Amino acid sequence: MESLNARCFYIQVLISTIATFLLVASARVNHHIVDRDGYPSWLSTSDRIVVSQLQSGGMQPNAIVANDGSGQYTTVTDGINSYPTNFQGTYIIYVKAGIYQEYVTVDQSKHNILLYGDGPTKTIITGNKNKNQGLSMPETATFTTFAENFTAKYIKIENTADATGEQAVAIRVVGDRSAFYNCAFRSHQDTLFVDNGHQFYRDCEISGTIDFIYGRSSTLIQNSQILVRKPLEGQSNVVVADGTSAYSRFTTGIVLQNCSILPDNEFKPYLHTTKTYLARPWGQFSTAVFLENYIADFIQMDGYLIWSKDQPNIENPYFAEFGNTGPGANATARVSWAKGLISKKAASIFTAEQFIHARTWLPATGIPYDHGLKST
Repeated sequence: MESLNARCFYIQVLISTIATFLLVASARVNHHIVDRDGYPSWLSTSDRIVVSQLQSGGMQPNAIVANDGSGQYTTVTDGINSYPTNFQGTYIIYVKAGIYQEYVTVDQSKHNILLYGDGPTKTIITGNKNKNQGLSMPETATFTTFAENFTAKYIKIENTADATGEQAVAIRVVGDRSAFYNCAFRSHQDTLFVDNGHQFYRDCEISGTIDFIYGRSSTLIQNSQILVRKPLEGQSNVVVADGTSAYSRFTTGIVLQNCSILPDNEFKPYLHTTKTYLARPWGQFSTAVFLENYIADFIQMDGYLIWSKDQPNIENPYFAEFGNTGPGANATARVSWAKGLISKKAASIFTAEQFIHARTWLPATGIPYDHGLKST
């Protein structure tokens, strides 16, 4: 059994490498537009067929989930819970296309899981728990993973509570060395809770309103679409809220690299009446770094917002930018308490090899990544 799982794992790495050659044919951010089938719009018809075949038939899963009854299990939870005690190797779970209305938890004993679907527009895990139901923020999560070395690909995880629900988490990630490829995360406030450890996101779509990428971890997000949604009237949007509360020599924080920060289509008519900021300091040593992104013109020129009037947290945050482009990337009018533009040497601290120690764990996932800065 152990050798079979090892072979499955190496098959998965090979498949990811081939798919990467097809999917990452362009380094330009504005090519990361995804169509309704979950593929980049620039991908040719023949390449789409190959990628689809690789996703659906190239892997040898340990468990198959299908809510139409065509798999071994009908819920994602049952697929997760099929993980054997003391399992060795990578446990591969294939979730077929469908909408799965459930709340999923991966406990810390189920390490080395690879969860993959048929694409972020086809395999969808959905819930609608929110703070106004009397729940704490972590309890609202549709999907929670505590396990180390958790990997997910080609899946959408959402919380469909509307903006009146306030905090409504789509996914909470606690386990160290967690990675996500070609996934979508959608909610309003508090969409993606990066709660611990080293985390990596590549070619994903992340959408929300207030603090919708937040937590206390070492998180790097590359080549992804960051889509800002319409909040309630009178509210301001904030993309990142890092909760680093003590000086950590830049070992924790949230970094966006080579992403597109854009308004979603429903929000576009309200851009002139709603303010949107890059980050605000949830913790006293909050760290948010923006490297080589495309930033649209709806971002406020001052860039950053205080945490609150009673607790502004503006003494020690590290909010820094390097190599960004687009009309919202002009950093000359940023708030005085932000670090602002930094050198290439300073920016390199927040790249994959240094910030999340990528070479020690990320290659095993088969997910492509930029080792350093893209600029020469």
